[in-house]
Amino acid sequence: MKQQPLISIVDDDEGIRSSLDGLMRSLGYRVAVFESAERFLESELARDSKCVVSDIQMPGGMSGLELLSKVRGSDSIVPVILISAFTTAEAREEADRAGAYCTLRKPFDGDDLARCVDRALSSQA
Repeated sequence: MKQQPLISIVDDDEGIRSSLDGLMRSLGYRVAVFESAERFLESELARDSKCVVSDIQMPGGMSGLELLSKVRGSDSIVPVILISAFTTAEAREEADRAGAYCTLRKPFDGDDLARCVDRALSSQA
């Protein structure tokens, strides 16, 4: 049996991590959750992730944009989806220039995230 793709969730908010974990699992994906970009990058699961969903603004540490830059700097083609409650047009443009697969503003509909993840994974096939 084929193993389902691993989706990594990176967000400093425990409630968001829990909600996104439940959503992705309900769609049949394997999920790993991380409270910071640093923890994700230090994890052995980082290299097994097929898609990363990360908050843009995480206080006290690396931002989602910085995480995206690190992922791209490692020559990874893993799609990164950025989410934020404070997404401005400028932030979305910056995320697009940095190579984000898509950017969603919180609160977003779970179906929108599911579509982004599905498209991101399809683009890797």
